[in-house]
Amino acid sequence: MKKFFETLKNIWKVEDLRQRVLITILFTAIYRFGSFVVLPGIDPSKLENLQQQTEGGLMSLLDMFSGGAFSNASMFALGIMPYISASIVMQLLAVAVPYFQKMQREGESGRKKIMWYTRVLTVAILVFQAPSYLINLKMQSAGALNSAISWNWFMWTGLIILAAGSMFILWLGERITDKGVGNGISLIIMIGIIARLPSAFMQELTSRFTAIAGGGLVMFIIELLILFAVVCAAILLTQAVRKVPVEYARRVQGNRTRSVARQYIPLKLFAANVMPIIFAQALMFIPLALVQYSTNSTNYIMRSLMDHTSLLYNVIFAILIIAFTYFYTAITLNPTQMAEDMKRNNGFIPGVKPGKPTADYIETIMSRITFPGSLFIAFIAVMPALAGLLNVQQGFAQFFGGTSLLILVGVVIDTIQQIQSHLMMRHYDGLLNSGHTRSNGVAAY
Repeated sequence: MKKFFETLKNIWKVEDLRQRVLITILFTAIYRFGSFVVLPGIDPSKLENLQQQTEGGLMSLLDMFSGGAFSNASMFALGIMPYISASIVMQLLAVAVPYFQKMQREGESGRKKIMWYTRVLTVAILVFQAPSYLINLKMQSAGALNSAISWNWFMWTGLIILAAGSMFILWLGERITDKGVGNGISLIIMIGIIARLPSAFMQELTSRFTAIAGGGLVMFIIELLILFAVVCAAILLTQAVRKVPVEYARRVQGNRTRSVARQYIPLKLFAANVMPIIFAQALMFIPLALVQYSTNSTNYIMRSLMDHTSLLYNVIFAILIIAFTYFYTAITLNPTQMAEDMKRNNGFIPGVKPGKPTADYIETIMSRITFPGSLFIAFIAVMPALAGLLNVQQGFAQFFGGTSLLILVGVVIDTIQQIQSHLMMRHYDGLLNSGHTRSNGVAAY
């Protein structure tokens, strides 16, 4: 605790870092404030049905990522998810379409073009999602709309406001990235998730003292210990890497080679990060949407697909996550390109011939470390369902794993590392420092 307060003092001493932290706090506060600004013409006291709808399933996930704005009928109801969806589509296009592949290789100018296309695609997604949200709002809470406002007028104004709200959130995220600390988009998602933690915490604590869940304070403490263990495991394994040594050589007399430098290629255990869970969840929501229009909803398979705690649902979910982990790792890490780059720079892996043998060697290592990584991601993804079977409230169970836990862990670590780098540049201690000493005011490692 003493080190934590010392780090806060160091942050305040560095003017540039202090301004960045204050800007980040200001912009996130603006985002949270906007989450409670209700659409014009809506009575927030008559949204009970919409709020009940967001207590489970797909709607619960959307409400979590929007920080409760979805159930509040806020101007930020659609959140940042349309931009995330557009980014995923653009990543896939950059792999499959030659035009976007070429654009990706153009450096900064290509990145700006891809960002422009991503924003245009985000607006296109919003044009479809905003009316869907407004129609669902009318079906769930028709009485919340002021009777003096015509439905057509509300649809057009609501579409513009929701689209503008999502684009404003995107602007806030980009400003945080440029002027603040951390990745702005990720921070906004994290803030939305954390916003639901206090209420979920109190609901779970209250339920443990009722006859429904039971267990009392002892069971609640056990839950907290399990949650702490899962978070620690996620932190350790998301940072785990397999280092592949690479030596660089040059020609000397006698046409011999001499090693002049050694570096390491860090192959992460979680190279795909949280993307496999997002892809898998998107596919699992498709049959759930189709089941709602089915006339035979009593079928066992349909009932299982509608229940996120069922065995069939979680088995399919886990298999999809494992498959997408291999797929996403394959499209983001290219062993052949890595081998060519090493050969071009006179680099080689000791004991492995340059060219195709090097590419095969890297691919073998990637396959070996991707498998346990995919199993752990699948386990994290089904943890909320396992927690639900143990009578943990759904709102609190979401923090036991899934997308929310990995996002929280990843964003917190990334933000701390950025703060750490700012402090180290000015020779201050940070939260991650360990085992280093100071000599004449300069940190020595």
